[in-house]
Amino acid sequence: MKIEQIYTGCLAQGAYYIESNGEVAIIDPLREVKPYIDKANEDQAKIKYIFETHFHADFVSGHLTLAKETGAQIIYGPNANPSFDATIAKDQQEFKLGHITIIALHTPGHTMESTTFLLRDKDGKDHAIFSGDTLFLGDVGRPDLAQKAAHMTQEELASTLYDSLRTKIMPLADDVTVYPAHGAGSACGKNMMKETVDTLGNQKRVNYALRADMSKEEFVKEVTEGLLPPPSYFPLNVKMNKEGYDDIDDIIDRGAKPLSPEEFEATANEFGAIVLDVRHQSDYVKGHIPRSIFIGIDGGFAPWVGALIQDVKQPILLITPEGRVEETITRLSRVGFDNTLGYLEGGFDAWKKASKEYDTITSIPAKETKESIETNEIPVFDVRKESEFTAEHVADAYNTPLDFINDYLIQFPGDKTFYIHCAGGYRSVIAASILKSRGIHNFIDIAGGFGAIKEADIITTDFICPSTIK
Repeated sequence: MKIEQIYTGCLAQGAYYIESNGEVAIIDPLREVKPYIDKANEDQAKIKYIFETHFHADFVSGHLTLAKETGAQIIYGPNANPSFDATIAKDQQEFKLGHITIIALHTPGHTMESTTFLLRDKDGKDHAIFSGDTLFLGDVGRPDLAQKAAHMTQEELASTLYDSLRTKIMPLADDVTVYPAHGAGSACGKNMMKETVDTLGNQKRVNYALRADMSKEEFVKEVTEGLLPPPSYFPLNVKMNKEGYDDIDDIIDRGAKPLSPEEFEATANEFGAIVLDVRHQSDYVKGHIPRSIFIGIDGGFAPWVGALIQDVKQPILLITPEGRVEETITRLSRVGFDNTLGYLEGGFDAWKKASKEYDTITSIPAKETKESIETNEIPVFDVRKESEFTAEHVADAYNTPLDFINDYLIQFPGDKTFYIHCAGGYRSVIAASILKSRGIHNFIDIAGGFGAIKEADIITTDFICPSTIK
């Protein structure tokens, strides 16, 4: 028996490859399926099952393409109602895979079709659970995403999740391995550990949601407390996972179209396309196409695209580092953004050589901002998450989290210079590009973010000051 976790850091997502005696099961595959097929070929094995723990909201799964290319059977848990052929398992239904058995444990609460898959080894011993978004390490799945589809409140879903955990998962042995669908950084939970594999026994000790003496009322309160609004693209990904989508190869073929600067500009104007610049932030700061949006490919790329662009049907034109066009289109497609129209051939250098207009961002070292910050001469806007800001921030700074930057546009001064920063410089440049696209140019980026601010000994505080914007 072989179990391999295939973890994608950008999405904080874990897919799983399980092989026994020449038969393979894939759990929660990503949209690009070639790696799974290649692994099976290397093992001289056949992919028999594709298990989906639920209809994913934060990424587009590869179940349909993988089934088409391998003939494998797609399996969901009870209550799933996809628009394509799939096996809808009954609670406790068993599936034989070589010498092992995989059992569907219906664990509703995150969504009503959510199912945990229990693996029993050849000796009939419970070995591992693939818990999807039902149980994370350090947390459980948020119960607010499926309210509309389930016709339930988040409190009712949380109550259902409490029952699922205590009747299906917590009775299992402590030595059972937990393989969750997500880790720290995912928007599907709020308190996940950085580890991606653990024992159930340890989770019973450290996971707040698995306390043995926890009442249902306490569980509901703690699980629903502090939930931020989900990203707008989540329901659109659920729809694609439930109803279908184009093959990723077709998406790449359509999107990887080289365009000259003139063609690029004409296409942007004709289709109302967003120009998405995915180079490093330091390159974007030095020069970029006016009104282009920066989201660097080497940061938390796909989730930020989903959170900030929101509409998966939005036409997109790309400016990428050399040789990374296909990678960018692939990573966009992971979160359902399939409408890439092409890329600027020769990159930003080609744009400059064509004598096209370009813009820059003023970015200065933190040490040069010390006096103006500490005398309140220039206000500071911090685009980190509220939890980061609460832990420590520049005294008298305003918190305008990048996730919801569009809700804060009216708060930025229209006629006075202000500073913006994040933790290290990535998110503040994203924010800067959005501000510029909305006609706000009177700001200065603090290079290196809060880390550089600390090094410059600028006064900070660890409580939310009265000037914090809510």
